[in-house]
Amino acid sequence: MATSGLQHVAAMYAGVVAPPLIVGAAVGLTATELTFLTGACLFTAGLATFLQTLGIWKIGARLPFVNGVTFAGVAPMIAVVNSTDDKRDALPVIFGAVIVAGVLGFVAAPFFSKAVRFFPPVVTGTVITLIGISLMPVAFGWAQGPDPTAHDYGSTTNLGLAGATLVIVLLLRRFTRGFVKQIAVLLGLVAGTLVAVPFGVTDFAPVADAAVVGFPTPFHFGAPQFQLAAIVSLCVVMVVSMTESTADMLALGEIVGRPADEKTIAAGLRADTLGSAVSPLFNGFMCSAFAQNIGLVAMTRIRSRYVVATGGGFLVLMGLCPMAASLIAVVPRPVLGGAGVVLFGSVAASGIQTLVKAGLEKDNNVLIVAVSLAVGIIPITAPEFYHAFPETAKIILDSGISTGCVAAVVLNLVFNHLGGSRECDEVTTPMEPGPGTTSGPAPGTGTGTGQGPEPVAAR
Repeated sequence: MATSGLQHVAAMYAGVVAPPLIVGAAVGLTATELTFLTGACLFTAGLATFLQTLGIWKIGARLPFVNGVTFAGVAPMIAVVNSTDDKRDALPVIFGAVIVAGVLGFVAAPFFSKAVRFFPPVVTGTVITLIGISLMPVAFGWAQGPDPTAHDYGSTTNLGLAGATLVIVLLLRRFTRGFVKQIAVLLGLVAGTLVAVPFGVTDFAPVADAAVVGFPTPFHFGAPQFQLAAIVSLCVVMVVSMTESTADMLALGEIVGRPADEKTIAAGLRADTLGSAVSPLFNGFMCSAFAQNIGLVAMTRIRSRYVVATGGGFLVLMGLCPMAASLIAVVPRPVLGGAGVVLFGSVAASGIQTLVKAGLEKDNNVLIVAVSLAVGIIPITAPEFYHAFPETAKIILDSGISTGCVAAVVLNLVFNHLGGSRECDEVTTPMEPGPGTTSGPAPGTGTGTGQGPEPVAAR
């Protein structure tokens, strides 16, 4: 349980520490203050993960669901920093906006969760696939190195380390069994880090410089301030975050064999939003689900929420012990990139598995998937596509997961619901069902392809 929980922490660590490092640098924090802010975000991520996995009352999806600082809030938080005359006041303004957005999101959670009826397999499969595809650029960026301006960014050394880590993980998954196979990603990260030592990529200085004990003092950077523009901006981010969390819960529910219903989604969204509202108290930012950990659950088949809760415990300890947090920081970014290819690819593969159940023998469903995937990958393939839109709109449009999700829901309503059922046209294929065979199950009720009888084993 401890090693599997630590594996979850290793998979999401870079995503948790990146937002505070970016925002802290924009504010002009010192190295000591940056360490404090990073530790605070780790601490609050652990608390939010506890809420999701263990739950209290009607709060928490009680799924193996990892929560942490959402990257969707980085751009608007930077905008707040740039619009503040005294940069030192920027963090209190951000904290105040996050608190309001969290409280409003908590109130809206049960109403937002009712959208689950609009997420049949054709929609959820598309969104899950988009989650995996959208995360792949993150892994590729990690593989090239931590600093895009560095001379060795994308060097053969960095890419070689990422490739070596990927190969190690694959070999461990192929030739080991049981416990070793389950923690293949963690072992791959350790092995990749050791391989990186002779190349001078591994930096142990963070461990030597870190303090042993540190507590995120409440309102360390000042009492929260409430400014309307910042609140509106972060509320938009909260809507985006809730949309992505809904898609993530649906994905995770499929993976663990416990489909997320309206009640589960409402409880999960309450945990997200409550974690976000409480996070600024300890100097943290808005919290949301971490899709990369869904890939880890899919790959390892370890579905226990208590394993993920153990990972949340490690996050809390890291927030209280900067030296412990720095141990994960030792792992070179290219090594994380190599492991990320496996993790994020597993999410996309899970989406494809869900699409198999979506009745793709129907023309309408094929169109829904095709257009939604195209809309969702726009921010990846053409990052400047929405450059002429207002900054507030770009917060939503630059999230391929959100735009693809909206496109899939709308198209499903248009093609499969409005004006009566329209799921009547089958895709024309070279291979038609043979005499005496059926064309597959009813729409949305099975995995038939319409290309012959189902195998005996399936029956």
